[in-house]
Amino acid sequence: MSNIAANLRYLRKKKGLTQQQFADLMGIKRSLVGAYEEHRAEPKYELLKKIVDFFDLTIDEIVDEKINDKWKPKSIVDGSSLRILSITTDNDDNENIELVPVKASAGYLNGYADPEFISELPKFKLPMFNQGTYRAFELKGDSMLPLLPGTIIIGEYMEDWHNIKPGQTYVIVSKTEGVVYKRIAFKFKTDKGLKLLSDNKSYDPYWIETNDILEVWKAKAFISTEFPEPTSEPTLESLTSMITEMQKTISTIKPK
Repeated sequence: MSNIAANLRYLRKKKGLTQQQFADLMGIKRSLVGAYEEHRAEPKYELLKKIVDFFDLTIDEIVDEKINDKWKPKSIVDGSSLRILSITTDNDDNENIELVPVKASAGYLNGYADPEFISELPKFKLPMFNQGTYRAFELKGDSMLPLLPGTIIIGEYMEDWHNIKPGQTYVIVSKTEGVVYKRIAFKFKTDKGLKLLSDNKSYDPYWIETNDILEVWKAKAFISTEFPEPTSEPTLESLTSMITEMQKTISTIKPK
C-alpha cells in the first residue's frame, strides 16, 4: 500500500505550508492536495516527480517509506543510490549507452530519472561494454587536464558507493556541482560523502556531502578527437649537444 498520503501530509506540515500554499507551489488546486493527503487520489507521475524534487526525495522513498521525525534516507545510511535509474534498450532488449553532452548536463540534474528525458539523449553501443549499465558524459572545463574539454567519458553505474575506490576517476552527479569528472581521494564516508580531486593541480580538492550526491559512474574509457602530443624524450643528438655545452661550461671554471 502506498504511503504517499501520510508522507505528503507530514512533509507539507514539516515545511510549515498550508494546503493552499503547497497547491500554489505545485500549480494545482487545493482540493487536489486534500484528496492526495486523504488517500482519495494519487498524483500522476509528472506531478509526483515535481513533489519529490521539491522535498528532495525519490519516488521510491515517498511511496514505500514511512517518513517521520525519526526517518533517514537509506542513501545516507548505506551509501546506495536509491534514485530511479532510467535506461534505454534496443530492439533486442540490450541496454544502450546514453550520451549526456555538455548542453544537456544542466537538464540532466532534473531528468536523470525521467524516462522521457533519457530517451531523447543520443545513444550508441560499444562491443566491449555489453554487460552492465553505462552512460557517457562530455567533459567541460580544464580541471582534468590532460583530458581536454569535449572528451567523452564512459562510466559504469555504481549502485553501492562503498565500492568506490580511492585514486580512481568517476563521474559524480550532484545537486550543487552538477556533472563533474574527478578523482576520488578517500573511500566513501557515510557521514561526510566524497572528497574530489582534480588532475589539474591548480584546482583545490573539495567534499561532496552524501545527501548531495545523485549518481556515481566509474570511468571505464574515454573518447577524444584530440590526439596526444609526442613525448619530448631526449635523443642521442640532443644528449651530445648537452654534454658539449657542459664541457664548455666546466672548462671556463678556473680552479681556486
